[in-house]
Amino acid sequence: MNSKEYFSIKFENDELIFLDQTKLPNEEIYFKTKSYKRVAKAIEKLEIRGAPLIGIAAAYGLALSIKKSSDQNIFLKAYERLKNTRPTAVNLFYALNTIKLSFENANAKNDLYKVILNKAIELHNNDKNKCDLIGKNGLSIFHKKSTVLTHCNTGKFATGGDGTAFNVIKQAYKNNLVDFVYADETRPLLQGSRLTSYELEKEKIPFAILTDSSAASLFSSDNIDLVIVGADRIAANGDTANKIGTYNLAVLCHYHKKPFYIVAPSTTIDSKLSSGDKIEIEYRNGKELFEINGRKFINKNLKTYTPAFDVTPSKLIKGIITEKKIYEYPYNFINE
Repeated sequence: MNSKEYFSIKFENDELIFLDQTKLPNEEIYFKTKSYKRVAKAIEKLEIRGAPLIGIAAAYGLALSIKKSSDQNIFLKAYERLKNTRPTAVNLFYALNTIKLSFENANAKNDLYKVILNKAIELHNNDKNKCDLIGKNGLSIFHKKSTVLTHCNTGKFATGGDGTAFNVIKQAYKNNLVDFVYADETRPLLQGSRLTSYELEKEKIPFAILTDSSAASLFSSDNIDLVIVGADRIAANGDTANKIGTYNLAVLCHYHKKPFYIVAPSTTIDSKLSSGDKIEIEYRNGKELFEINGRKFINKNLKTYTPAFDVTPSKLIKGIITEKKIYEYPYNFINE
């Protein structure tokens, strides 16, 4: 595969084509499916991951569910199956509910499959546009050529476009505003060392991978100018759920007086939740701590603590970058 010729998902010939992210960076394996059940499985297994992307994939999954029959019971069964794949990222529920509303409002005389598919494509294209605008908006946070720390993966593998936090970094690098990037490996599933490294290499951005526990050392050496990360759900007061380990970075930024930024499309804001303690946190299977791609490196049956996300209090967040604008603390998304 050539330099930048990679994508997370696309829909062609009545099939969803997706890159299995669990195999990266060693193997680039694309799957094709016409089944919403396979889409749901891919989301659960993190073959498809990233808050905006799982919403887009689920929207295509609902379209596939009514390709052969527009029976409402089949559609609702697919809706429930996809809704129960992962609980934390609000983008999933936004996409599913948008598609469900289109299904309910569609004229029975129309081809429901085409109606729903077109709505899914619209959601996909809207996210691409949001990514572009986010990248442009994020440039204003840079006041000099900077060294950036990021966490997890927020590029093409997490969105329908060029990414959220990753796209801000990419656009800043193109504008000579980023000198170097440090990317946390992101335990336990290594989205940083497997996926973000892959995308940084594709974009030819200078970078280094570090263990999650090494971040404090970088701060103490004054080697970080700012931290930029993504989000899976943002409460009305700005409290933000993101990949586990994010809160650590926000605390480090606060102590070392470095700016900490969240980057996400406006669809990640859940104004119905007043604060972060209302966000449901997903817990993963404990075996993910002890194996990688099915290869065990610890065979003992040990107790585990496995939240997939943590919540960063809004007062630790310098700004939240969306496609609309950059919001600053104190946040109030009730009317957004």
